[in-house]
Amino acid sequence: MALEHTIAYLLLGGNLGDREKNLELAIQLLNEEAGTVVSVSSVYETAAWGKKDQPDFLNQAIALTTDLNAMQLLDKALEIEQKLGRIRKEKWGERLIDIDLILYGEDVIHIEGKLQVPHPHMQNRKFVMQPMAEIAAHVKHPVFGKSMSELAENIADDLDVKKL
Repeated sequence: MALEHTIAYLLLGGNLGDREKNLELAIQLLNEEAGTVVSVSSVYETAAWGKKDQPDFLNQAIALTTDLNAMQLLDKALEIEQKLGRIRKEKWGERLIDIDLILYGEDVIHIEGKLQVPHPHMQNRKFVMQPMAEIAAHVKHPVFGKSMSELAENIADDLDVKKL
């Protein structure tokens, strides 16, 4: 039996090297190896979140149709990060590329220490919600039942996020 295609939403980000090129390469590799990219947000520049003494990030959300399950998609995203030179040194630290799985269809998944979907902090982070609201305005959060645009409008995060 063939798996159904699922629409997954991922957030890409990075603050080292050629930031725009790294986003482009990540999208290209996700399209080649994980599914079909069906929507891409604008690029947003964001002050660093969590650990503030580092360069600004570029962030971009994508929608991808995939027949990979959520864990396989996460593994593929981590593999692509490594291909693009990501080295994990510290939480919230500088990075060439970061690929986070934000939503996987309407699924709610919790695999201790490995995967949590929807992303547990998405609704608190403007740098996630602005690009998500751009490409998935009417998509509902499977736990809160609110659309991406509703969550983006009611966010308390005051981090400076600007569309390029």
